[in-house]
Amino acid sequence: MTATSSPRRKRVVGLGGTFRQASSSERIVRAVLAECAAMGAETTMFDGPSLARLPHFNPENPARTAEEQALVEAVRGCDAIVIGSPGYHGGYSGLVKNAVDLLEDLRGDARVYFEGLPVGLVVTAAGWQACGTTLSALRDVVHAMRGWPTPVGIAVNSVEQRPFGPDGALADDGIARAVRAQAQQIMGFAFEVSTEVSAGGLA
Repeated sequence: MTATSSPRRKRVVGLGGTFRQASSSERIVRAVLAECAAMGAETTMFDGPSLARLPHFNPENPARTAEEQALVEAVRGCDAIVIGSPGYHGGYSGLVKNAVDLLEDLRGDARVYFEGLPVGLVVTAAGWQACGTTLSALRDVVHAMRGWPTPVGIAVNSVEQRPFGPDGALADDGIARAVRAQAQQIMGFAFEVSTEVSAGGLA
């Protein structure tokens, strides 16, 4: 009898937030990761304060700190990504951009950048216009890096919505539904891709 190994758990990496610990964007990314974990994923979070410790990305300097190496290796080995950012002046934050710029280190990999990966996007901003433009900007970045933004993008208008209750749990039903839907799309896509790869359906 030949022993068969169980399939590897899907790995989902979250990154984002602000310099402040437990910002709204960070907490919603964590909520998506928690839903993915409930569906069997192994998750890793790089929150705002950890991203703040990354040096400014310099493509001419190949030296990397331990923190930079950890982020690159986590994304290199993952099956899906969740990116969260506040909306600043109609775009995503410099903190998040610096982290994404660092992933230029994946350009020479067999799987370049986000090739074939589902990417969930989370935005918090003061107003629906800023929510929309920031989410659109992040989707453009994911497309440029060869990833697949999930159909459900989560946009939270901090002027009109209060996503969390006093206990810290998601209190807005609409946001909670979007979080679950995005996690389901992430996990469904990740399993579908891995099935096609094992069957030889993708190059």
